[in-house]
Amino acid sequence: MAERPYRGKRALDLVLLLLVAVPAILIGIPCGLAVALTSPGGAFFRQDRVGMDGRTISVWKFRTMVAGDNPIFPDASRITTVGKVLRRTSLDELPQLINVAIGEMSVVGPRPTLQYQVDRYDDHQRRRLAVRPGLTGLAQVNGRNALSWADRIEWDIRYVETQSFALDLRIILRTLGAMASGEGVEGHPTDDPLAAPADSDDPAPGA
Repeated sequence: MAERPYRGKRALDLVLLLLVAVPAILIGIPCGLAVALTSPGGAFFRQDRVGMDGRTISVWKFRTMVAGDNPIFPDASRITTVGKVLRRTSLDELPQLINVAIGEMSVVGPRPTLQYQVDRYDDHQRRRLAVRPGLTGLAQVNGRNALSWADRIEWDIRYVETQSFALDLRIILRTLGAMASGEGVEGHPTDDPLAAPADSDDPAPGA
């Protein structure tokens, strides 16, 4: 039962980065310009998340909300027109290739979550922190935001236990289909005890 990144996982990340570097730049530049030119504020959004072994990492995204403080479950009016498109296609996550390049994230793994959520984990759920967080993972191709947080974590733990080169490739292929369909984009149940913040004014994870 795997509990640490499998041998060769970092090499796979680097190969994938080389393969997607030029397309990512060609897609990312117009995405960033569209964000910056259609609403006040910068093109990027950075937020502290929890990475492997509970370490804090600063995750990059394209900004999808209006500038300013946003609640954890934002009203639809807070999401910009460009932001809606970026979210539906998951292109708002594209800048996280920076996190992959510097070794804080992997292409495939559990999505990085906020500290208050990790503070609520039990010992079993903390096993999801045994590997680097990813751009996509088993939870993202099996329901994504439509899942409860507890179910997402179970998918993440299953990934930790069964991770392999072949599984990563299957998840990547399924992710392309999920991006095209927009499946699971809507969600974030507000009554989920693992997801809802103690303070409703906490900053939103999807800005």
